[in-house]
Amino acid sequence: MKEPHLILGIGELLWDILPASGQLGGVPIEEAETADEEPSTQAARVALLGGAPANFTVMAGRLGSHAAILSRIGRDNLGRLAIDKLDPLPVDTSRLEIDAKHATGRVTVSFEGGQPRYTIHEPAAWDFLELTDDWVQLAERADAICFGSLAQRRAPSRQTIQTLAAQTRASCIRVFDVNLRPPFISGEVIEESLELATVVKMNEDELPQVLQLLGQNGDSPQLRSGAERLLAEFPSLQLVAITRGNRGSVLVSREAWDDHPGLPVKMADGIGAGDAFTAALTHYLLRGAPLATLNEAGNRWGGWVASQSGAMPALPDEVRAAIAAAIEQ
Repeated sequence: MKEPHLILGIGELLWDILPASGQLGGVPIEEAETADEEPSTQAARVALLGGAPANFTVMAGRLGSHAAILSRIGRDNLGRLAIDKLDPLPVDTSRLEIDAKHATGRVTVSFEGGQPRYTIHEPAAWDFLELTDDWVQLAERADAICFGSLAQRRAPSRQTIQTLAAQTRASCIRVFDVNLRPPFISGEVIEESLELATVVKMNEDELPQVLQLLGQNGDSPQLRSGAERLLAEFPSLQLVAITRGNRGSVLVSREAWDDHPGLPVKMADGIGAGDAFTAALTHYLLRGAPLATLNEAGNRWGGWVASQSGAMPALPDEVRAAIAAAIEQ
């Protein structure tokens, strides 16, 4: 039997603190707070485990890969709760680092018009990812890795992430997930990451910002032409994925392009939907699927997560089978 693909998610593992209304499966905020923190002044809030690389890795594991999270948590209650939450899921947490000095990451989430707005607290344990021999050896064996821009906001993690990406073999799919979160936006990080990546994923709002950060004209670019400009500038890039929420996505490679119109979805909160898209895209890319299948898979899985509360909702076997069958068709 063929070994499952080894996929790594590198970067932030954190707790999203959200309004409790409509949030299923969250940890009550009293449990999520560490003993040395002030009690929350907002009683009706819950904590949901997340972070783009962690969300990506969980979905990659659910799709059948050996998926490992390379991140760092504090030696605190939130860190222990993170392990408890991840243990039942098909994800390898054995490589998580424990930080005795810095707290497990937290993000306060509010909603405007159904869209999430984030306050990302710092410093967090994931700002101090430590490059270990174990992590390097894992990167050298990986079939795919996913890393983002947010986790590179501080020098220690930035150096670790870029070194790991550079240590992968030539055949490794290196996915750069653009995650522009003010004030943690750096043109230098974007450029260095694109130089390392074979795949880049962003949303339609991020495309003009990325072009502008690279010194190009970012005024209302067409998605396909904007993607082609990135492919022209970065020789290692093979695929640009641009999502449009419930209006689907555009995939552009050096040989072809595909436009998916999206699927009707009853939105819950949208958190983690883009990460599920990225995981599904990577899963089928490793299997040599054509662009249309990659797009269908990304939209199917992204849409399902958008219809659930939180980024790591329970996934019944019958739902997994139904979505897989729909993608194959």
